[in-house]
Amino acid sequence: MSEVLELRGVSVFYGSRPALDSVTLSIPHGAQIAIIGPNGAGKSTLFKAIVGLVSLRSGEILLSGRPPAEFRLPVAYVPQREEVDWRFPVTVWDVVSMGRYGRTGWLKRLSPADRDAIRGGLEKLAIGDLADRPIGELSGGQQQRVFLARALAQEPRVLLLDEPFTGVDVATRQATLDLLTGLREQSVTVLVSTHDLDLAAGRFDQVALLNGRLIAMGKPEAVFTHEHLQDAFGGQMVVVNGTAIVVDQCCGGHGPVGGADGCQCDTCEASDGPGGAPR
Repeated sequence: MSEVLELRGVSVFYGSRPALDSVTLSIPHGAQIAIIGPNGAGKSTLFKAIVGLVSLRSGEILLSGRPPAEFRLPVAYVPQREEVDWRFPVTVWDVVSMGRYGRTGWLKRLSPADRDAIRGGLEKLAIGDLADRPIGELSGGQQQRVFLARALAQEPRVLLLDEPFTGVDVATRQATLDLLTGLREQSVTVLVSTHDLDLAAGRFDQVALLNGRLIAMGKPEAVFTHEHLQDAFGGQMVVVNGTAIVVDQCCGGHGPVGGADGCQCDTCEASDGPGGAPR
């Protein structure tokens, strides 16, 4: 199986602080990979590096052997909901339509094929009846579905989902899992960041355990060892009756960073809070 996505010694810094340190990954075509790690581990930074939203200090990222800027097949990225300004005055149709602009350009009219792709994304996520609704009036789960529909409208070959299961209702969680099943049948390569170790172990081909650096990658049973989890989560892991339990708390200590003075958690990084560096 050919490698579609490769990271070779990728490092990303925010000021003098490393967010990713010499990360090397090879993702096979059509694989579904769970990215696991504590808050502030660099999961969001990893995705942003792949789509070119942050600059690399060193290393390279290749898609089918070429830099992302030269890659013609689309890469779709669904960020965490906290990173989106939901007050922006656009409708659901407008947002999903944005998924076609990479193919059509911003100034061209949507073709019948574009409109079919937009409607297909809305229908697959069961939000066709919301097309004319302002995005800010929707529930959190509905908003998540809109961004998933936008990603589908791109007809991606690589899909990056950042914490898609956090803070959503049961129906949206199931819709996302159903979407992943459909994408597997289409051989779309998928990377999903999540805190749910059970979900990662049960639904994904491989898991990558990250905390600034890559700790381990492979089959869940090989990665989720006591030693690897302790290395990733440190004091956020406790052992109860022989079972490792991860308690991932915001601003509660992050291994070598630790405490509010250097917090790298998703909330603090997104808001330029105690960590002082937007992701």
